[in-house]
Amino acid sequence: MASIGKMAADNWLFLPKPNPYASLRMFCFSHAGSDAFAFKLWPDILPSQVELCAVQLPGRTNRLHEPAFTNMSALLDALLTALLEMLDRPFVVYGHSLGALIGFEFVRHLRQQSNRHPLHLFVSGRRAPHLPSRMVSMAHLPHDDFITELRKLNGTPEAILEHPELVQMLVPLLRSDLSLHETYTYTTQEPLDCPISAFGGLEDPRAYQSEIAEWESYTKSTFTIRMFPGDHFFVQGSREQFLQAIVHELGPYLTEVGERPDAPEQRVQ
Repeated sequence: MASIGKMAADNWLFLPKPNPYASLRMFCFSHAGSDAFAFKLWPDILPSQVELCAVQLPGRTNRLHEPAFTNMSALLDALLTALLEMLDRPFVVYGHSLGALIGFEFVRHLRQQSNRHPLHLFVSGRRAPHLPSRMVSMAHLPHDDFITELRKLNGTPEAILEHPELVQMLVPLLRSDLSLHETYTYTTQEPLDCPISAFGGLEDPRAYQSEIAEWESYTKSTFTIRMFPGDHFFVQGSREQFLQAIVHELGPYLTEVGERPDAPEQRVQ
């Protein structure tokens, strides 16, 4: 029977396939309005030495009773407190769209506050942080206008938007997540020491290839960019192809860190 995963770090993390013997952890941040369970199938493709740790922010799914963050600085402080104990082995960070922005700032916050560094930063569906947004400011729009703009983003199934009870649950979270994005102000810091890999959709109107390419300025190390068929949510339509690209990037790190000495012997069936 497939593992149903578990929550960790006081509900801040969802581990689809917990692996205490993992030699590498991958912390993942989802896009606005989404949650950690969006990553539940990723371990089926990722190498067995990688423990996927999907970040579950307040205000969604099993944390509905907690207010969602609308301020980046407050969120970063909370993330550092909650996740520090899980940074006891090599790790990488991934984020999509708003999650890419959170992941990027989390990495910079870690460097500043704890002198910890990921092996690699992966970002997708997000223009470089210093570039101004071309999106309409949505967070404080009247309800009907908000739904109209939400439809244009093409990320919420129409079946949900036509269901009043589901809309009532989803809209407050989306407003909070969009406030987090719309109130964000980029500040200049030294480029990161770790490599950055950036991914985008060839038909994404919110992040052109030229804008994604500007992530290169945020690293002193190597930078790679790869574009896939699809729009802003290309990760869903090209999931296996996209994850294979990440697996390729992870390969050298798995060779470097090797197997954990306490890992059980792998037997060939």
